[in-house]
Amino acid sequence: MSRSASAKTVLPPYVCSYTGALLAGVDEVGRGPLAGDVVAAAVILDPDNPVEGLADSKKLSEKRRDALFDEIREKASSFAVARASVEEIDQLNILHASLLAMKRAVEQLSVQPEFVLVDGNRKPQWRYACDTVVKGDDRVPCIAAASILAKVTRDREMVELDRIYPGYGLAGHKGYPTKTHMEALARLGATPIHRKSFAPVKRQLELI
Repeated sequence: MSRSASAKTVLPPYVCSYTGALLAGVDEVGRGPLAGDVVAAAVILDPDNPVEGLADSKKLSEKRRDALFDEIREKASSFAVARASVEEIDQLNILHASLLAMKRAVEQLSVQPEFVLVDGNRKPQWRYACDTVVKGDDRVPCIAAASILAKVTRDREMVELDRIYPGYGLAGHKGYPTKTHMEALARLGATPIHRKSFAPVKRQLELI
């Protein structure tokens, strides 16, 4: 073999068929956690006021994300943050709740887009012309900007929820199923912000 079987596939730069200025990127954060809302953001960047250093929010340091969060909000032509609640996640399932959050984010843009790029391979049911882009937060600046707004917003909310529901370590793991979180869930039980349809939470509730 000419290259390692474990080598990661590098996707080529995404080339969008739409070339106008009203291009929105939308992304969500929080599909994997056991607790908290799923949060989505949509961003239309201003071509005349670029934001440098945009990248997948998960690959940036917290300090860099925070700086870009402020810069995106200052420079973007339009941005919006929306969510689907824990109750909606349990009712719809996490995929459909994520799509709903993204739909809400785009609909809330004060400047409406002519075309939308959606991170991933599934698009919401809506009226917008759009493309899906696998790993778009690594390949498309407006999706990267959306991922940063969504992640910083959700991370900050989880820090606040840690104060309301102490003992679970939410400020550290942001609701993801870490060992610390699983042990706290077994010891303390589920809170109102835990997703009852997710297997670890469901199992814990069945033990009560």
